[in-house]
Amino acid sequence: MTDAATRPLVAVLDYGSGNVHSAVKALAAAGADARLTADRGLIQDAAGLVVPGVGAFRAVMEALRASRGDEAIERRLAGGRPVLGICVGMQVLFEHGVERGEETEGLGEWPGAVTELDAPVLPHMGWNTVRAGEGSVLFDGIADERFYFVHSYGAQHWSLEVMRPFREPVLTWCDYGTPFLAAVENGPLSATQFHPEKSGAAGIRLLGNWISALPSAG
Repeated sequence: MTDAATRPLVAVLDYGSGNVHSAVKALAAAGADARLTADRGLIQDAAGLVVPGVGAFRAVMEALRASRGDEAIERRLAGGRPVLGICVGMQVLFEHGVERGEETEGLGEWPGAVTELDAPVLPHMGWNTVRAGEGSVLFDGIADERFYFVHSYGAQHWSLEVMRPFREPVLTWCDYGTPFLAAVENGPLSATQFHPEKSGAAGIRLLGNWISALPSAG
C-alpha cells in the first residue's frame, strides 16, 4: 500500500448507480485515494475512473445519459485516460444490450451485444474461477483465485479486430452454461463482469493491480 500523499486519485462515477460505497471502500483498501464524484473536472483529472453498475442495462444507460456520464467516459478514453467498468458498468461498454427482447444502445466502445446467458439457472450468483488471458495485468498473481458474480447477462462473443501497432486486447473468460467474458483489458479501458469489491482479498488484489498500472501510480 502507498501512503496518503502518494495514493493515486481514482474517481468513482456518481450517476445514481447502487453499490458505489463498497467500491469506494475496496479501492481505498487497494491503495487509491478513491472519491465518489459527479464533478466533471475531478473525473477528467483523476488518474483513473471507475464506472460501477448494477441492475438493468437500460436503466444504467438512461442514468448515464441523464447525468452526462457517457460523455465523461468518452472524453477520458479519447485522451487515453484509464477507465474501469464493473458488472453492468462493463456491459454498457458494448454496442447493445438485449433484455427480455428489448434492445438498448450502449456506449459502443466495443462491438457486439450483451445477451442472456444460456444456463439452466439464472441469475449466475456466486464464486467462480476464470481463465485469465495471457499477459493480463488485472489478474497478475491471482489467476487461480475465485471471484464473485451476480448477473443473468453477459458478453458471450468478442469481435473487435485490432490492427498493428495497437496491442491485442487481453480477454478473460468464465463458464456458466456457456462461456462469457469475465474481463477485458483493452488499452486504457478495462472491465470486469464480476464484482471485485465483493471478491474478498482477490478482488482487492485485482483493484491494486489496476491502480498500480495507472500513469501516476508507482
